[in-house]
Amino acid sequence: MRSVILIAHNIRSTHNIGSIFRTAEGLGVEEIIISGYTPYPTTPDDSRLPHIRKKITSQIHKTALGAETIVPFRVLSNPPLNELQESGYRIVGLEQSNRSTPLQTYPAPQKIVLMIGEEVDGIKPEILELCDDIVEIPMVGRKESFNVSVATGMALYQFLVL
Repeated sequence: MRSVILIAHNIRSTHNIGSIFRTAEGLGVEEIIISGYTPYPTTPDDSRLPHIRKKITSQIHKTALGAETIVPFRVLSNPPLNELQESGYRIVGLEQSNRSTPLQTYPAPQKIVLMIGEEVDGIKPEILELCDDIVEIPMVGRKESFNVSVATGMALYQFLVL
């Protein structure tokens, strides 16, 4: 079975993060790394004001339904891409790009870090440049992209189940 770590960088919505936790738990993601301004559940060394962390954790819980207490996660300012690459992981950005490969034809390695980015603007170009590979989900409808939590679920399913 593949080892998959998920990096959620600069995701705004607590509901998207909750959904991502729930999907990650159901599919067996090893760890979620939360970076940038992505909201996160309460941590043991949480420095946020108590009412802020309680509110955010409660909002995440609405869609995570407890998965936020099961899936290991850590909170960092920046994604630790070099550290993960040195540990043998291949960094795979989920983004539309001229470098991207359709998700269904990507030959997934055994150790993957799936990198996801902002709901509207996606992964910033300077971070995308650091990805080893980029995959995208081909669209058939008129919209240009899927919701970030839905797209994450599709990619995780492809990597961990198919």
